[in-house]
Amino acid sequence: MSLLKRMEQLRGETSGQEGAAAPAATAKADEAHARLRERIRASTIEALHEAEEPDAQTVREKLDEVLVLEAAELPNTERARIANELYNDIMGFGPLESLLADPTITEIMINGCRQVYIERQGKLQSADLAFRDQAHLLNIIDRIVSSVGRHVDEASPMVDARLKDGSRVNVILPPLSLVGPVVTIRKFSKTPYTARDLMDFGSLSPKMISFLEACVKGRLNIVVSGGTGSGKTTLLNVLSGFIPDDERIVTIEDAAEIQLNQAHVVTLESRPSNTEGRGEVTIRDLVRNALRMRPDRIIVGEVRSSEALDMLQAMNTGHDGSLTTAHANSPRDAIARIETMVMMAGMELPLIAIRTQIASAVDIIVQQARLRDGTRRVVNVTEVTGMEGDIVSMQDLFVFETQGQTDSQGKFKGRFRGTGIYPQCLGKIKSNGVATFEEWFS
Repeated sequence: MSLLKRMEQLRGETSGQEGAAAPAATAKADEAHARLRERIRASTIEALHEAEEPDAQTVREKLDEVLVLEAAELPNTERARIANELYNDIMGFGPLESLLADPTITEIMINGCRQVYIERQGKLQSADLAFRDQAHLLNIIDRIVSSVGRHVDEASPMVDARLKDGSRVNVILPPLSLVGPVVTIRKFSKTPYTARDLMDFGSLSPKMISFLEACVKGRLNIVVSGGTGSGKTTLLNVLSGFIPDDERIVTIEDAAEIQLNQAHVVTLESRPSNTEGRGEVTIRDLVRNALRMRPDRIIVGEVRSSEALDMLQAMNTGHDGSLTTAHANSPRDAIARIETMVMMAGMELPLIAIRTQIASAVDIIVQQARLRDGTRRVVNVTEVTGMEGDIVSMQDLFVFETQGQTDSQGKFKGRFRGTGIYPQCLGKIKSNGVATFEEWFS
């Protein structure tokens, strides 16, 4: 969105509020402060409207000029705070800027213009901020989705988008939402987490990460399974980092979130239909196309529909070492969910044929969970061993066991344990020139 268009939107918001005291930007601001802030904001927008295409420096200069005229009696620190708030309102995402800049916040949930929640260290808490009104929130939403070429309005009231830093954004508007515009932002670390970070967080043990690294380098097909917000994408990022630099990687996602440091990476992103209902490109379309792009590895951010069939076929036709995630509560549930998604392709395959494909394609299921104490842990590393009759057979290699107690910080006490089972997949890993060690499983 151009800054001139943004000025028109802001000017319209201001003109509709003249003569009234706008609500405070924060719960602590009083009515006088709110009036002063709105007066400064309106004067700045009027001054900027005279410029042809004001840039960031021009906005800062105009704000300083207006603040000197309108708020000379305020302390410098207070003027600087107001200037920063208004700059974010004009050039950025308004009240969201402070939350987006906070590295301790992992999720932002906006339920209408007055209610904002955040997730910090796995726990939900209320944020001490609000939007002026629904028009203000809608303006911020429009900036977010238009920056990535998406559109949302009453006719098309749902959209997935992403911010420049890769954070995932979901928006749903009235009339589908009865509480006003609802925005959910899943933030990702600006510096991607490493395997060392996950071990420091207690998400998995050194033996588990060593085995998973060997699985990736040994070209096993891996499914990361877990519930919403359990850390699947973070773990997928870490596992993807073990792929050798001399391989061609194709990533396929709804909104690009995977952060890879390898040199040869092709990132594909699906596209929703336009306002006329045309132009949609699905994950399944991209998986099919990726097979013609000479990939060494295919990474699908998440399988959630009929693309599961194409993903299994890719894994079974020479594209070993593929990685994906799926929503499921256990490794066994992940198998059942993949079965269901394959059926959604409409191929009318018999169930035994689907299960045989799954057993042949998937080597390892890594089950991630967010526990009630807010921690995220790998609770199972499970090997798919084949078929026993008409059932996909599996065996746990590593598990996380809780002791039913909490420590001084309220975290569950527990340990990661190898089951002592020697995996059948070690032969495939060794055939790809990757070393393995028996002590991993003791």
